[in-house]
Amino acid sequence: MEKTNFDRYLEEQLKNPAFADRFERAGEAWDVALQLSALRQQAGLSQKDLAKLLKTSQQQVSRLESPGYEGHSLSMLRRVAEALHAHVRVTFELEKKGGEMRVAEEPAVYGVKHTRKKRT
Repeated sequence: MEKTNFDRYLEEQLKNPAFADRFERAGEAWDVALQLSALRQQAGLSQKDLAKLLKTSQQQVSRLESPGYEGHSLSMLRRVAEALHAHVRVTFELEKKGGEMRVAEEPAVYGVKHTRKKRT
């Protein structure tokens, strides 16, 4: 398939490290937004319905599903996940070396409730 003018333009822009970094970050925000929206829709909920479950506004749900929004807190993502019967998993990846992306370590699995020892 022949490259479009946009493909060539983007390829050229991605040579600029600052642009490439912003482009990658925008892709991460898109991923979060698309996943949240898809989960909500799979659950058969409107943004207003989800907002009621979360005890927040429809505008906040809309913001969470916006690709340009980068203010997601882990606590809010957990609340959304719980309401949609899902879980949150965050993975840190090391910088690319030799064109290869490496995961920092095997992802840790959390969720086991620990009991606190009583102070005596």
